[in-house]
Amino acid sequence: MSENSAGAVIVISSHVVRGSVGNRAAVFALEALGFPVWALPTVVLPWHPGHGPSTRMTFPDDDFERVIDDLIRAPWISEVKGVLTGYFGSPAQPKAVARLVAALKEHNPDLTYVCDPVVGDMGGLYVPEATAAAIRDFLIPLATIATPNRYELAWMVGSELTDNNMITQAALSLGPPRVLVTSAVPMMSGGTGNLLLSGRHALLAEHRLVDDPPNGLGDLIAALFLGRLLAGLDEEKALQLATASVFEILARTKKRGSDELTLERDQSSLLTPMALVQMRRLMHPAQRPKRPS
Repeated sequence: MSENSAGAVIVISSHVVRGSVGNRAAVFALEALGFPVWALPTVVLPWHPGHGPSTRMTFPDDDFERVIDDLIRAPWISEVKGVLTGYFGSPAQPKAVARLVAALKEHNPDLTYVCDPVVGDMGGLYVPEATAAAIRDFLIPLATIATPNRYELAWMVGSELTDNNMITQAALSLGPPRVLVTSAVPMMSGGTGNLLLSGRHALLAEHRLVDDPPNGLGDLIAALFLGRLLAGLDEEKALQLATASVFEILARTKKRGSDELTLERDQSSLLTPMALVQMRRLMHPAQRPKRPS
């Protein structure tokens, strides 16, 4: 990829001093793929909260709003071709970012905005409900692509999702043209899957399940999927490569016994992953024959 050929990407999420989650994962991945990145932290933490208590540095909402205003007025705004958002530190932040995305779309109607609604997992919400609701209500409607895990999708649509048919229906009801659901129900034994709903297609990318994975996988696949699409790949190839990269890095990280994704040692896995991913085409509701009336 030539310099700036695919434009810059704005990444807005949490920042950790130690580790490979949030902006640390997404920015590294996108830069490895050759994209200039504008990175805006929503909170700053010494490490992921899963490693234990630590000090949480937050920004006053007024200051965050002013930074968003600065970005909207930036003379380089036409460089931006993509936006990725993840974890937010307050309910006001998603509303401010919605203004930024709307302004960027005025400059570039073809802007690709990926909303990774980082709000919870199988244990429930781990952000205040007001923050989760702000992401759902202000950012999901603007998204070109949403990348919830199964539990985040279930919370947003208000129903339990126990199979891929239910996940498909929920994803289609969410609103964005493309929805990539991580931790979908696998069809292969001992596996896990990423299910992409787009137009008339339902694509399932599966790989072997790795127990007790480090944090940051959702941040990583959202960034890689965005990067591959911005580079001009079709969605099936983009999904395959993004899934393969994440699985390969995860497997290598576990083999090393690291408690954080070892992105700095696995740049080749970001660029040219070799891991095998099982790709399946599932029945999309739009493809089902209609019953005669």
